[in-house]
Amino acid sequence: IYSCCYLSRRLNQLSSHDPLWKRHCKKYWLISEEEKSQRNQSWKAIFISTYSDLGRYIRYYATLKKAWDDLEKYLGQRCPRMIGSLKESVREEDLDAVEAQIGCKLPDDYRCSFRIHNGQKLVVPGLMGSMALSNHYRSEDLLDIDTAAGGFQQRLGLKQCLPLTFCIHTGLSQYMALESVEGRNKYEIFYQCPDQMARNPSAIDMFITGTSYLEWFTSYVNKVVTGGYPIIRDQIFRYVHDKECVATTGDITVSVSTSFLPELSSVHPPHYFFTYRIRIEMSKDALPEKACQLDSRYWRITNAKGDVEEVQGPGVVGEFPIISPGRVYEYTSCTTFSTTSGFMEGYYTFHCLYYKDKFFNVTIPRFHMVCPTFKVSTARMVSGDAETNHNEYAVDEDEDSTDTDEYEDRRRVLDIPAPSGRCPRHT
Repeated sequence: IYSCCYLSRRLNQLSSHDPLWKRHCKKYWLISEEEKSQRNQSWKAIFISTYSDLGRYIRYYATLKKAWDDLEKYLGQRCPRMIGSLKESVREEDLDAVEAQIGCKLPDDYRCSFRIHNGQKLVVPGLMGSMALSNHYRSEDLLDIDTAAGGFQQRLGLKQCLPLTFCIHTGLSQYMALESVEGRNKYEIFYQCPDQMARNPSAIDMFITGTSYLEWFTSYVNKVVTGGYPIIRDQIFRYVHDKECVATTGDITVSVSTSFLPELSSVHPPHYFFTYRIRIEMSKDALPEKACQLDSRYWRITNAKGDVEEVQGPGVVGEFPIISPGRVYEYTSCTTFSTTSGFMEGYYTFHCLYYKDKFFNVTIPRFHMVCPTFKVSTARMVSGDAETNHNEYAVDEDEDSTDTDEYEDRRRVLDIPAPSGRCPRHT
């Protein structure tokens, strides 16, 4: 008995040892010393009170809170308007009310994120990224819980899907499947893609963007805060740059970043739309007489079947930019493939300004474009619209890729306008 009493007393002392609770507070709730001082409570009391409110999210809270904190810190100096559009957290009972309204359970990682920030106001620019090309513009807001609930789908093709984002210019949303129906996995996140060749209007293909809310949100934030997505005119542009996609010829360096546009793409018919952003820069250490002007471009475009198309033309975006030491020129363009992937490479031809009869080529590095994973509509396959053994990776591929340099749209550094409508290629 004495031993048991002694053991109980020691356990009680150990459980009240504040430094032990400090570690748990920092690990699970990211409580700082400053916040602890402001609360004027012991670490144990802070842990218990926080757990009573957020305990069901203990697996997710630290990861999501860090992602939100990192995002706010990074965008605070770069996109202050965007940070100002974020909404305060929602209450647990608000999330319960939404579940009752839509008749589906929300995943805990999604709920946890909204206990930190309730999405953002419907404004431009959107937190989840932008894209501008010619007269096409997209900017996706992270929807607040009430707006998302209002867009909850029960119609065939999008049954039991909750919108996570929305673009007021294109009407584009990313959806999360709350149940495993119509060929989707539970909590899978995707862009909808209407099947233009199916007779069934509920045939909707999907471009997959995430397997869970936690993975979807934190991977996006990581891209932003590590500089993987460029910040241009207070907006996050979702261009992906491969660090190996850089070529230097003499004093001139060319680098390329790319992006897939789901809203201008389709699986049926196979039409995959990509945009690319090219940066041409002359070293600041180059001699002044190295200044030159771009005369023409040459492209070699190869699709996934190995079909090759060659394109040559004057200038870029209708311009003939002059490059001098330390100067940067950037522009965006687009291309389409009937295959799920392809690559481009080529060169620019320049002439020297000081020696006008001297011409030289500057290499454009090979850059690859790959369509994200997609799933075809189960309604298409059930209705008999599919031709033969069609799965989520197989498409009919019978067209060559098309260089769309004639639709290139000039973009200066930190000078991208926000046009509306659709790309001229689709008007």
